[in-house]
Amino acid sequence: MNAERASPKPVEARAKILVASDNLSDAVLVRKLLMQEFELVFVSTNQVLAVKDFESHVPDVLVLAFNTLAKAERYYLGLYRLSGKIHLHPHRTVVLCNMDEVSQAYQACRKQYFDDYVQFWPMTNDAPRLLMSVHHSLRGLMAISEGGPSAAEFAAQARRLAELGSMLDQHVAQGSQKIDMANRAMAQAEQDIGAALDGFSSKLAQGSLPGVSRINDVTGLEQEIKRLKQEEIGQRFRKVAESVQPIKQWTDDFRKEFEPHVASARTLNAMADAIRPMILIVDDDDFQSKLVSKLLAAENYRLVFASGGVEALNVLRKMQPDLILMDIMMPDLDGIETTRRLKTMPQYALVPVIMLTGKSEGAAVRDSIKAGAADFIVKPFDRDTLLAKVTHALHP
Repeated sequence: MNAERASPKPVEARAKILVASDNLSDAVLVRKLLMQEFELVFVSTNQVLAVKDFESHVPDVLVLAFNTLAKAERYYLGLYRLSGKIHLHPHRTVVLCNMDEVSQAYQACRKQYFDDYVQFWPMTNDAPRLLMSVHHSLRGLMAISEGGPSAAEFAAQARRLAELGSMLDQHVAQGSQKIDMANRAMAQAEQDIGAALDGFSSKLAQGSLPGVSRINDVTGLEQEIKRLKQEEIGQRFRKVAESVQPIKQWTDDFRKEFEPHVASARTLNAMADAIRPMILIVDDDDFQSKLVSKLLAAENYRLVFASGGVEALNVLRKMQPDLILMDIMMPDLDGIETTRRLKTMPQYALVPVIMLTGKSEGAAVRDSIKAGAADFIVKPFDRDTLLAKVTHALHP
C-alpha cells in the first residue's frame, strides 16, 4: 500500500483567529476562506457579546470584517473601552475594507490603529491576500515572543553593569584604604605603647610614683622593658600586621583580575549611551504633541506618538518605550485609565509614566499617582521643568 504520509501541519495552523462582523453571512464567508489553512477560526457577530467573545477565545489574530472602516474602528475602540484583558493579550488586527476606503485604511494602519488591511469588498480574485495577511501577522507575533531583549532593555542593563563595575572599583579602593589605615593605626599603637612603657620605666627609676618603691637596678629594668617591647608587644603587633598582608595582596590581585571586566562594562556603557531612549508621547491634541516634540528636539531621544489611549496600547504591543508622556484628557480612553491598564502588563510595569495635564487639582494628581504615574507636568509646559522631569524619570 502506497499511502502517502500526511505532512505535519505548521504551528500557524493552530493559531486562534476571531472574525468579528455585524453581518453573519459576511463573517461565515470570511471564516470559510480562512478555514482553508487555519483550524481554529471563530466568529463574533453579536455586539453585546463582543468583549465576552474576545476574552473567551483570546485570538492571535482579530479579523475585522465590517463593511465600513468606521464600524471596524468603533468595534475595536469598544473592545478597549470595555475589556479589562485585551491589552494583556498579544494579538494582531487585520481590517477588511472596500475599494473606496483603501486610503483611509492605510492611514489607520500607519497610525497603528490596526496592523494590516485587505481590500475585500466587493470580493475580488485576490482572496489569498487575506490568508497571507494573517500569516504575516502570526509571524510577527512569533518574532516578538521568540525575540531577545529590546535595545532599550539591553542599554538599561549595560548601564547597570557599568555602575556595578564602578561601585566594585570604589569599594575595593576603600578596602585598600582601610587596610592601610589599620596598618598605620597598629604601627602608631605600637609606638604609643612603647613610649608609655618608657615613661613608666623612667618614673620608676626616678621614684616619682607615689607608693611604689624606688628601683635599685634601673639598667635591668630598662633592658627588661626593651625586651618586652621587642619580643612580647612588638612580636604580637607584627603578627597582626602579617595577618593583614594576605588581605592586602588579595585586594591587589582582585583589582588586577576584575579590571578587564570593568573595562568591558565601561565599553558596554558607552555603547548603551549611543542607544537613544525612546519616549512615547500620548496626546489627542496635535499642537501639544508638536510642542513637546519641539521642546525635546535638541535632546538625544527617539520620539513616538499616539493620539489616544487605544492607539497607545496598540503601540505598546509592538515596542517598549523607556518613558511615556501621557495626556490625561483624551476622548477614547483617558490617560489615567490607559496608565492603569498598561501598569497591569508585566513588561511595562516599570516603564515610568509622566502625566500631562491642564489641571493641577488634587484629585487629578491623586488619581494619576494611584494609577501608577511617576510624576506629572501641568500645561503650559516650561522647557526646563519638562527636561528635568524627563531626565530624572529616565535616570532616577
